[in-house]
Amino acid sequence: MKKLLAITALFTTIASTGAFAETLNGWVSDAMCASNPKKVSSADHAACAQKCIKGGEKPVLVVNGEKVYTITNPAMLVPQAGHHVIVDGTVHGDALTVKSVKAM
Repeated sequence: MKKLLAITALFTTIASTGAFAETLNGWVSDAMCASNPKKVSSADHAACAQKCIKGGEKPVLVVNGEKVYTITNPAMLVPQAGHHVIVDGTVHGDALTVKSVKAM
């Protein structure tokens, strides 16, 4: 019975944080252009994303041309602006904390 309670408490704690480690495959874009996620999910948008991020827009990760994640540690993605990447990180709602990033 104690084991069951301990396991239940563990899963409840994990579920209540809502944070999950994930590997995501997507495009690094800027927050302004990400309002149209399908537009930014291509190499054609790379120069625009690089210019906007260099100009001060925050980087975001666009996955499957649909889901846009804000980045809690944006410096991790700035060098990859406009590129297709694989990101390991922790997702909490629509926010992503990047642990590592690799170019595709």
